Amino acid sequence: QVQLVQTGGGSVENGGSLRLSCVASGATYLSFCMGWFRQAPGQEREGVAAIDSDGRQTYADSVKGRFTISQDNAKRTVYLSMSNLKPEDTAMYYCAADAACSASALFNLLVPINYWGQGTQVTVSS
Repeated sequence: QVQLVQTGGGSVENGGSLRLSCVASGATYLSFCMGWFRQAPGQEREGVAAIDSDGRQTYADSVKGRFTISQDNAKRTVYLSMSNLKPEDTAMYYCAADAACSASALFNLLVPINYWGQGTQVTVSS
């Protein structure tokens, strides 16, 4: 059974930076696509960024140029580095993964996402 454990997050001021990490266990990590979603109070969950086993990346327009998704296969970890954070980035962030999919498919929810992290709060104050 695949488990995703998230670390990172917290509270920062407008313009600050944070990094989220998500460690995958219990799976053939290299064949997975992984990504980050977020959900603000009263809003639907939305894709933030995704990466697949070929290294292809997809980003939401709202975070392009500010967020970077990366992976360390040896550590079975995917990261989301966030810079120039804005109050509208405030949300609960979730790591997601599924097997044998593309970054785009995961990001756009074209495949069922079977594995989710526990969520971590990111709060950006103005």
